[in-house]
Amino acid sequence: MQKKKVLVFRELPDDQLARLQAVHEVTVANPRIAAQREAFEAALPTAQGMIGSAYPVDAALLDRAPKLEAIASVSVGVDNYALSELHARGILLCHTPGVLDETVADTVFAILMATCRRVVELSNLVREGRWDKNIGDELFGFDVHGKTLGLLGFGRIGQAIARRAALGFGMPVLYHARHPVDLAAQAPELQGRAIHTPLDDLLARADIVVAMLPLSDSTRGMIDARVFGAMKPGAIFINGGRGATVQEDALLAALDHGTLRAAGLDVFAAEPLPKASPLRTHPRVTPLPHIGSATHETRHAMAELATTCLLQALAGERPAAVFDTAAA
Repeated sequence: MQKKKVLVFRELPDDQLARLQAVHEVTVANPRIAAQREAFEAALPTAQGMIGSAYPVDAALLDRAPKLEAIASVSVGVDNYALSELHARGILLCHTPGVLDETVADTVFAILMATCRRVVELSNLVREGRWDKNIGDELFGFDVHGKTLGLLGFGRIGQAIARRAALGFGMPVLYHARHPVDLAAQAPELQGRAIHTPLDDLLARADIVVAMLPLSDSTRGMIDARVFGAMKPGAIFINGGRGATVQEDALLAALDHGTLRAAGLDVFAAEPLPKASPLRTHPRVTPLPHIGSATHETRHAMAELATTCLLQALAGERPAAVFDTAAA
């Protein structure tokens, strides 16, 4: 097979980089690193394949990469890519669905547990030497088991969260999605345990609302003051999907002036979270630095799948995980 030029724009594990180098001419240049920016720009005009993550690939960048045939994103989300431009130019986009589902569900449920039981806050009480007596009810948390869980979004990760909730913690599960999921075919263990529910009904009934929404034109800013206002008094909100689906000013208002009890957030509209953001130090927010899939095993599996997809695409084969840019 003819060698092609591949631009790696975020570092890969050594074994996956070696797979690419064994077949193609590879440039590793991370444009976020000032010392590598020039090499990244120099590689774009001849790049036929790209692999990386968390960097905007817009029309202007694509204009500088006229030979590009395929991109493999080491992520399941594709909101960094100009999907219509990729489709118009015939550039294939691959991503990494499936391999991170259980790990992200673990993380989201950990945030849920930590937020309800005030784990971070109480851990800091001990670390800072402020634990000098038995805590009183002003520091008590709230039970998770038996509470009603509301899921906004019910894809593979949402279903994995629902399994943990319904089967492990005896939680009734309500979910809102554009269409009901065929549980008999996709998740038979959730039949009778997860119910497709209109949005306002879900918000009024759920003790804990978990957002697992992808970012699109229809979901950007979707979780707004109206949504927070419709939640059950004392509800807890968790976001493990995309930060920009939430209007953060509305979230802060719901925490400070509404009836929202607490929030656990792994994602934010701007990342890393600006130091000036009130969410960083808010006493009723449990924040994490977007670690949903951040385990050694899962990040390696994502890199392996992305590498496989790029090698397949550049060989003229149908990759294992192609994102349908035409439907975006």
